[in-house]
Amino acid sequence: MNIFRRIFCRAYQAVFRLALPFLPYRQPRLLHGTDEAAGLLVSRGMRRALVVTDKNVFGLGLCDKLIASLSDAGIECAVYSETVVNPTVSNARAAADMYAKEGCDCIIAVGGGSAMDCAKAAGALIARPEKSLADMRGVLKVSGRLPLFIAVPTTAGTGSETTIAAVITDDATRDKFTVISFCLAPRYALLDPEMTAGLPPAVTATTGMDALTHAVEAYIGRSSTRLTRRAAEEAAGIIRTELYKAYLNGSDMQARRNMQRAAYSAGLAFTISYVGYVHAIAHSLGGAYNTPHGLANAVILPHVLRAYGKSARKKLARLARRSGVSAAADDGEAAEQFIQFIERLNSSMGIPEKLRVEEGDIPELARHADREANPLYPVPALMDAKQLEEIYRVIME
Repeated sequence: MNIFRRIFCRAYQAVFRLALPFLPYRQPRLLHGTDEAAGLLVSRGMRRALVVTDKNVFGLGLCDKLIASLSDAGIECAVYSETVVNPTVSNARAAADMYAKEGCDCIIAVGGGSAMDCAKAAGALIARPEKSLADMRGVLKVSGRLPLFIAVPTTAGTGSETTIAAVITDDATRDKFTVISFCLAPRYALLDPEMTAGLPPAVTATTGMDALTHAVEAYIGRSSTRLTRRAAEEAAGIIRTELYKAYLNGSDMQARRNMQRAAYSAGLAFTISYVGYVHAIAHSLGGAYNTPHGLANAVILPHVLRAYGKSARKKLARLARRSGVSAAADDGEAAEQFIQFIERLNSSMGIPEKLRVEEGDIPELARHADREANPLYPVPALMDAKQLEEIYRVIME
């Protein structure tokens, strides 16, 4: 990256870092059961909820307990279950249209990051009906107040129940973009490990690695705070001991509960301290090939950490020690042991080492990642599109 762009990126990031203590981040209030969620909605005078989910989650019956609790409390539901893996502009528009047509007064997202992103984007369209999602693309372009919003994660990984961002794909161009605004954060998060019990092992694995990626990128970036470092350390330590247990035995409710806590903590960390090039590359692959986000993060993470080299070594070594991955005194050794831990964990859960990447697509994919990450993401070492191209080649099948 040339010196002038480097100076601009670091200056932009410095302004955000200085502003962090004054920005209106909020942590969602935690709910611990569907009856508690129903009672909350009754107390707030809600009558009809829009449930945003996807076909798999709905087909597995993961919405049934919630819908039954709401029904018992006299609250009706309209269900939008057409959300795709990488939610699209048309998904969000259809959900917002259903909200209006059915006379809904609150939104409940049930699922992983895709359902929550769709619900956030639909909420943005409801709050600002005169705008398109393209108009709201970027940072702090959504104003107003969303309907009362409850996030119910059925995975332990995305952390979307804590975040102020929605990641959306343009149907026509397959361009994947973010809408980031404080009003998008859910007001409440329902953490119930039974909601994750029906997840296939592969989804448990990749969403858990998604949470680890959030924790790592937030920790090693240049905008970490005492709060986000503590949250990232907690998340990484839990994932080290609990993810493989949940992968092996989906009925281990204690492991499931612990992983939900890890995902929540990692979500808090990266909501404030942001992510890095792992996410930017993963988003480009999701837009181009519909690659599941957690899978992409898992594969990309060790390669980007090695590419950061010395710039991330000290922080990565500290995370390795505080999460229990390494006891090595030497920073280089501890950092490498953390990267090897990621690779072993991926391998133990059947996560591949390579992904679909077409050589001819690499320049455009890298440009997309560059546009997303720079200047916003406070990464340890800056890379431009040309440098990012090498990461795609390393992970290419």
